[in-house]
Amino acid sequence: MSQYLLSVPHNSDEEPTMETMDPAELEAAMAATGAILEELTSTGAFVFAGGLMPPSSAITVDNTGESLSTVNGPFVEAPEYLGGFWVIDVADEQTAVGWAARASKALGGRIEVRAFQVPSGS
Repeated sequence: MSQYLLSVPHNSDEEPTMETMDPAELEAAMAATGAILEELTSTGAFVFAGGLMPPSSAITVDNTGESLSTVNGPFVEAPEYLGGFWVIDVADEQTAVGWAARASKALGGRIEVRAFQVPSGS
């Protein structure tokens, strides 16, 4: 089994949150993703999932120099940002892509699939 990150990109111009979404759209998205979460759990593939607040709420921490630096806001500006994710544990990339296809359909948007690195010798 291998672990994969299924990430949900959002448009940086919009910065949606559960508080700012249309209640009907939020309910539909929660129901669709809830069904996928239930199935991931029943198959033993679910590891962890979460939704993130927008980049404008970020704090960037840099303690690599002489003193600690904290800056409100994201480290980089980008047209898209990571809005949420699932970590799944499945047999192979093809299976991970299959789950991502279902999530993409449910959310009406793109999903990125990336495998976690495995240290050599593991």
